[in-house]
Amino acid sequence: MGALGEASVSKMTKPPVQAFQILRVTATKVVEEDDLVASEEPLGIQLGYSTDAGRETRELAVTMRTPGNDLNLALGFLFTEGVIRAISDVSSIRHCENVQRPEQSGNLVKVELDEAVRLAPHLFQRHSFISSSCGVCGKASIEAVRSHCVVPSGGPTLQISAAVLSPLSNTVFSEQRVFGATGGLHAAALFDVEGKLLLVQEDIGRHNAVDKLVGVSLSKGWLPLQSHILFLSGRACFELIQKAALAGIQVVAAVGAPSSLAVECALDFGMTLIGFLREGRFNIYSGADRIRDMPASSPASLPGS
Repeated sequence: MGALGEASVSKMTKPPVQAFQILRVTATKVVEEDDLVASEEPLGIQLGYSTDAGRETRELAVTMRTPGNDLNLALGFLFTEGVIRAISDVSSIRHCENVQRPEQSGNLVKVELDEAVRLAPHLFQRHSFISSSCGVCGKASIEAVRSHCVVPSGGPTLQISAAVLSPLSNTVFSEQRVFGATGGLHAAALFDVEGKLLLVQEDIGRHNAVDKLVGVSLSKGWLPLQSHILFLSGRACFELIQKAALAGIQVVAAVGAPSSLAVECALDFGMTLIGFLREGRFNIYSGADRIRDMPASSPASLPGS
């Protein structure tokens, strides 16, 4: 299905970068030159689905994204929002032309769901997805995630050496093609427990990068990702942790800081959450039992000392 979809959109997708003429100002001079900027375009996701009255088509969501890998972005979004639970729920996926606005062709993906899939009546109401089901508190969102995924039991079985974590950031940076040209994209990357890079996805939206990664994994039959590390190039917010939980990921390592609700979600799902991963240092906010070969704790750093 993935190969068929990609073949049908090769002429419609837009480039991930655009060139603009800028003035580069330094302390001593002003130079006029061209600069590459990360593209940002809306992507509409349409669903074709069955009801008791027959087939219907409706727009589910619009997300601002960097063009490229749109089909996997749509698949990952549908999976991490609980709309689909397996690749078998999708019968076809493709880009659609926009007849009224040809310049927007390539910014619309239509997903046809299997005949057996039935959607909840409230799905097309605004803010009805898992990631926003409880306004500002997020508690109901955690419960919604729990109802859509299996929480690993029996304690932390995955073991990762602390030495594996340190080089992840440099490894991802060296593979970020568009970031290298623009400096303007987030990355989500998938590693195995030995630190081997398996997949990198880029997008102007950090949640889109994760959805693209999950979509590729769904297409390849890799889910659940229980023996992998998810790397995030920026902050670890609640939405990204819940997407990771739905994909079965047990270890998330972020370059930036986690939010309080991200930590609560990681604790609730027994996940290992690492923040401020840079230059051989990192903070473990939950699930430290999965990280081995760490230096001995200093007495001054022990709780209550």
